Amino acid sequence: MKFWATIFLSSVLAILAQSPAAEEKPLEKTAPEQPIPFSHKTHVAAGVKCLDCHPIRKPGFAAGIPKETTCMGCHVSVKADSPAIQKLAGFAKSKKEVPWVRIYRIPDYVWFSHDSHHRAAGIACETCHGPVEKRDVLFKEKPTSMAACMDCHTKHNAPNDCNFCHETR
Repeated sequence: MKFWATIFLSSVLAILAQSPAAEEKPLEKTAPEQPIPFSHKTHVAAGVKCLDCHPIRKPGFAAGIPKETTCMGCHVSVKADSPAIQKLAGFAKSKKEVPWVRIYRIPDYVWFSHDSHHRAAGIACETCHGPVEKRDVLFKEKPTSMAACMDCHTKHNAPNDCNFCHETR
């Protein structure tokens, strides 16, 4: 009896998780204030690619935030007189990370790998993050809800079993 109750409860929770009521709050089209102004649009126009600044290091769970020294590789001479770049240089000199405000976050209990999505499955960054290359400021414009992920998995014929994303790997 306990087995069937568990199956029933799991099914109900899965259905509720996919319902509009369970969807995350509506996406706000306002960008959080960042400690240093940064335009992805400007950097992409200059030929910078996503992975140039946001490396996916092993084990591949996150696309990293660039180190200040990476930014200063160019900005030691590019716009070095800009107050924003001088602020960035101050972080780099003191070996402190810029306290960027995260835009996208998924719950800790969800197993997600940028490596398996981007490198293995060939999913482009903009599929989940929107047209970043057109943005002077970023805001969350794509949902990271369970329903959104499951819709994408269905579209790409990827597994939608509960334990595919909800287990420790």
